[in-house]
Amino acid sequence: MTKKLTRSTTDSMIAGVCGGIAEYFDWDVSIVRIATVVLALLTTNFPLIIVYIIVAVILPKDTDIIE
Repeated sequence: MTKKLTRSTTDSMIAGVCGGIAEYFDWDVSIVRIATVVLALLTTNFPLIIVYIIVAVILPKDTDIIE
């Protein structure tokens, strides 16, 4: 079985991007969320927020994947 990067429907707070990344890499979702917020606040003009929105639009939900 191959892993696929998808947005999570079980671990989602906003769009499920952090939950999907945590599931894909087998990381704790809280660590991914904290790292995302810290990186978004440390970067100038918040470009990570724009990347998050783009990824949320591009990645399919985990229920949309047909195997």
